[in-house]
Amino acid sequence: MAVTEDDVRRALAAVPAPDGAPSLGQSPSLSNIAVMPGGRVIFSIETTPERAAALESIRRAAEAAVKALPGVSDVLVALTAEKAPGSAPAPAPRPASSPMMSRGAREAAPGAAPPVRPAQPSGAGVPGVKHIVAVASGKGGVGKSTTAANLALALKAQGLRVGLMDADVYGPSVPTLFALHARPEVVDKRMKPLEAHGLKIMSIGFLVDAGTAMIWRGPMVMSALTQMLTEVDWGELDVLIVDMPPGTGDAQLTMAQRVKLSGSVIVSTPQDLALADARRGVAMFRKVDVPILGIVENMSYYSCPNCGHHAHLFGHGGARAEAQAMGTPFLGEVPLSLQIRETSDAGAPIVVSSPESEDAKAYGRIAEAVWARLSQGVGGRVAPRIVIER
Repeated sequence: MAVTEDDVRRALAAVPAPDGAPSLGQSPSLSNIAVMPGGRVIFSIETTPERAAALESIRRAAEAAVKALPGVSDVLVALTAEKAPGSAPAPAPRPASSPMMSRGAREAAPGAAPPVRPAQPSGAGVPGVKHIVAVASGKGGVGKSTTAANLALALKAQGLRVGLMDADVYGPSVPTLFALHARPEVVDKRMKPLEAHGLKIMSIGFLVDAGTAMIWRGPMVMSALTQMLTEVDWGELDVLIVDMPPGTGDAQLTMAQRVKLSGSVIVSTPQDLALADARRGVAMFRKVDVPILGIVENMSYYSCPNCGHHAHLFGHGGARAEAQAMGTPFLGEVPLSLQIRETSDAGAPIVVSSPESEDAKAYGRIAEAVWARLSQGVGGRVAPRIVIER
């Protein structure tokens, strides 16, 4: 029998409320409850940044109460630690122990001393995973997911143990790129990633029906990403590639806050509009103290499949010049290729379907550059804790 929102609220009647209400099920702090196909339940508990840690026991109790319901396969519960509009700013951080100041706090106090990094790391690694690399773009439509998939496969071809996590909760592409549409098995409350071409793969697209509109608030996104990182049995990996959603929002901030990112790869096309967005992406990762492993120029030129002629449809060399201007490594060019598009749509990316092609070799060179940067110790630092103001 399918679980309903009323079922969830009845289960939460046994959980204490954080605001004096008779129970969490009757509390105004309880967000809208989303019951997804397959029995996944998602909701959040609104609180304040100061009380978030103290309410972790309530969050766990709510999760356990809903998980016990028949028909529930999994539960995502987030504590929404957001400041209400017009609320007073947070106190200035204390040396050696407080979180990094928010951008709003820094702008409000231009003469303030720079924030002190916390003595204890706020981010945590994923057990068994040596490096986590975010593949990001400032805007959609630049081929970020295709780049992430082929980068992961090219790293695997070098003999590394590699995983791929699809963090684009609004438009997951990895199920299509790898022709994977099964639901992950849950063993001892941990999801087993699906596998293809030697990669361990997890995507929100495995957990919801195709075509489902993912209308999620920031806390739900943050909770989903955290669970896909920490409640998945990734095993021993040299690299976990994370395909980020486009832009500079909650997902990127969550990754920087919750886990150690060894670095980020920024994907752009050559034209000025895309480069402006890529520039913002680089700036965002630098602000949250994540190393930039480099920039990839995707759709760098059109390669005619018949004569081999290269046509620069979107200009050429813009990403290389932008990388040089920003002091960021340039990782390489990938052409606008019919074969890359066809193999991606067929669920067999170019690196595995045609490994000797020039297109596959372009990804191979990028993977070599990324691994060289990781091996030199450019990443592996702990990301700071972030306070988000609205």
